[in-house]
Order: sequence, then C-alpha cells, then structure tokens
Amino acid sequence: MTAVARLQRMHHGSHFRAFTLRGGQSDQSIDPFLAVDHAWIGGPTFPPHPHAGFSAVSYLFLDSETGIDNRDALGNRNLIQPGGLHWTAAGSGVVHEEVPAEPGKTVHMLQVFINLPLDRQAQAPFAFSLEAQDVPVVQLPGVKVRVPLGSFAGVASPLSPPTEVSLLDISLAEGAEVQIPVPEGHVAFVMPIDGEVLVDGQAFNLAEQALPVKLPQRDDRVVTLRANQGNAKAVVFSGRPLHQPVFWQGPLALASQEALDAAIEAYQRGAFGTLEPR
Repeated sequence: MTAVARLQRMHHGSHFRAFTLRGGQSDQSIDPFLAVDHAWIGGPTFPPHPHAGFSAVSYLFLDSETGIDNRDALGNRNLIQPGGLHWTAAGSGVVHEEVPAEPGKTVHMLQVFINLPLDRQAQAPFAFSLEAQDVPVVQLPGVKVRVPLGSFAGVASPLSPPTEVSLLDISLAEGAEVQIPVPEGHVAFVMPIDGEVLVDGQAFNLAEQALPVKLPQRDDRVVTLRANQGNAKAVVFSGRPLHQPVFWQGPLALASQEALDAAIEAYQRGAFGTLEPR
C-alpha cells in the first residue's frame, strides 16, 4: 500500500505560490530531503538570506518564462536558465539570494532542501551548477525523462552531489507509461507537476494536494507512472536516508541544538558573509 503525504498550498501576494512538502525532526519519511517547494515566482521572493547545515537546490522547469539571477556571499553569481540546476551546499553557513532575471516574467521551479551528512555540516560552503543543455535526457515512446541528478536507463547526471540523491523530471503523453527503478536503499516519492499522473495505479494531481511517499514497498523496487487523462508531468525523487536528527530554525537546519545555536551565533556576527545591495 502506497503511503500518502499531504502537500501544503502556499501563496504570498502576486509573487510566489507553491506546493510544499516538508520533513525534518518530526517526520523523516522523505529523508534525506528536508523540504520541496514546487513554486511559481514572479518577483524578488528570495532576498539575501542565510543557510547552514544542508543544501539548497534550485531546479527550473523548461517552461519557465525566465531564469534566476543567483548569487551568494562566496562571490558566485550565475544565471540559472530554464532547465538548469544550481546546488548550494551551505555547510557551515553562507548568505544566498535568488531573483527572477526578468521582472514581470514567471519562473516555474523546484526549490529542494537536502540534508548534508553530519561530517559535512561543519565544512566550508560551496556551490555548483548544471546548465540546461548538459542535463542528460532519455526519450522513450511518449515519455521524456530529464536526469539532472542521479541516473536512469543507463544515463547518469554528470554531477556528484555531497548527498546521494536522484531527481528525474518526467513528461508523459496521454496513454504513455514508464517504469522507474528505485536504487537499493533509497527512499522515493513522486511530486505531480502538471496534469494527472497514475503512480502504481493510483491517481495524483495538484488539486488533490497529496503525493505518494515511501515508494516502492515491494521487492521489485520499481515505480510505474502513467498518464491516462491528457499529458502529465511529475518529478520522482529518491535518496539514501541519513537517519540524523534535524533541528530547524528558519533557513538553518543542523543535527543538534548545540550546532544550531552555534550557527545562529556565527550568522549574527557576520561569519556567513554578506551581499552588497543590487
């Protein structure tokens, strides 16, 4: 039987609306993922803000009207184009900012918070990107699978992230079906993005605000996606659980209260760096 998690619908003015899945201290069913926002952004929603203890990953869907102007206190600045991915491993702490590149245009994206292994949480922050044209793509009858993280059908992402995870962006034509193997030892879940997708025969869409988690709970470890009513789009996430405590405060998440307190103090004294006003 498929376990189901509830999505939280969020709306902030005209700039930001999202469907959010959140795990963490009380619910580690999506470990090593901490939270996933499926968001539409039309304004400067993410001004300079701190991160520590985990990775903040931004993935833009190909239908985004514009890209994201991304910068951080390490001196990195880049344009995340539609179809591209940017990974910030915050580690011991960094200040970060993301703004739509063209005012008035909408970014369609995922913002994914992924926990870092305990021994990496105190390491220096770093960042890397994957350009849209470098994301591997698998074409099957009626199915397109983009592979920004992990692997599928013998095709692997060129990235080696600090936490073992997979992210597959899957588009299905009406009537099409695809089977997605889940790596041994991984927890998996599916997020519907557009249309109605059947996950192992059970229908999910954004209107229902639910999604299947802990997939699959069978020996074959294969998830079957199908589009029965029109085209559909979904993202399959999987990752090897870290089984670590998670102590949250705003955009900081560490493995102990002591580490969290130390990160807050470090940020307050400016150790995360600063960003000049635009």
